[in-house]
Amino acid sequence: MEQSELKSILKQVASGNMDINTAMVKFKNQPFEDLGFAKIDTHRAIRQGVGEVIYGAGKTGEQIAEIAKELYHKGQKTILITRFSNEKADIVKNFIDMQYFEMGNIGVVGEFPKPNTKGTIVVATGDTSDMPVAEETAITAEVFGNKIVRLYDIGVAGIHRLLVHSEEIMKAKVIVAVAGMEGALASVIGGMADCPVIAVPTSVGYGASFGEILALLSMLNSCASGVTVINIDNGFGAGYTASMINHIGE
Repeated sequence: MEQSELKSILKQVASGNMDINTAMVKFKNQPFEDLGFAKIDTHRAIRQGVGEVIYGAGKTGEQIAEIAKELYHKGQKTILITRFSNEKADIVKNFIDMQYFEMGNIGVVGEFPKPNTKGTIVVATGDTSDMPVAEETAITAEVFGNKIVRLYDIGVAGIHRLLVHSEEIMKAKVIVAVAGMEGALASVIGGMADCPVIAVPTSVGYGASFGEILALLSMLNSCASGVTVINIDNGFGAGYTASMINHIGE
């Protein structure tokens, strides 16, 4: 049950169009559903405004499908599935209708909601190699009702590619800067924008970058005010947080 449905029931009780016992039946379901291998949080949308998201890594295609079906049957209209392969997606599609986006290794059951905020989230990458994480960010935020502007491959190695997008950057309510290598993109954008910048370090770079650690440390030590760093390759976390910021005051 989503918050909008909960409010609708309460309004009907308040107006006398629904009796208390009928409302109690609608609320009576336990706050989680035990499938044996998973305990599904069916009340998360009431508590947080967003339903449960399925983390696909480590789960079988059949397990993902069963969880998704249960959430859908419990009234969750849009279900996000992160971090799972094309092979698992093919299995899930045998059980439930789903859109799969291979670039972000992410799937969506149900329809994308229309944007319900006035603000725009910009998702920018330093390089094309950062796009898998950026797409996880962008699709996550779209599922949560946000308008997204994608600015890909605008890294500081060719800063003119970034500067031509100054207008989009300055109009954004939130910006997610996704970059590997030395992670400089977040600082440059942070020096241009008047909104929060969420920096996402990626595991893209050569040997001396120590995997993803150099980008992480560079972003943590950014001299630009308003830059906040999220976990390495955590596109979902960045999209979720950006959506929360974008919905403030709506």
